[in-house]
Amino acid sequence: MARGWESKSIESQQDDASRKPMGGQDLTPEQRERASRKSGLELALTQTQAEIGAACRPAHREMLRMRLDAIQAQLAELS
Repeated sequence: MARGWESKSIESQQDDASRKPMGGQDLTPEQRERASRKSGLELALTQTQAEIGAACRPAHREMLRMRLDAIQAQLAELS
């Protein structure tokens, strides 16, 4: 039974280590928020690009292109 606890502890330590940046410094709350926002925008960008490829109606495609432009502008602000 001790083995199970040991492996879970090691797994937990590895998860914690993978969440820290390579420099070993903890991120500030602002940096974490920025990284989270950027990740969400990149996901939305990918989803919107896929939806544009599947869109049948020109009006829907245009609306998706406008959303794509807005997402790209927000990403540019973060960079």
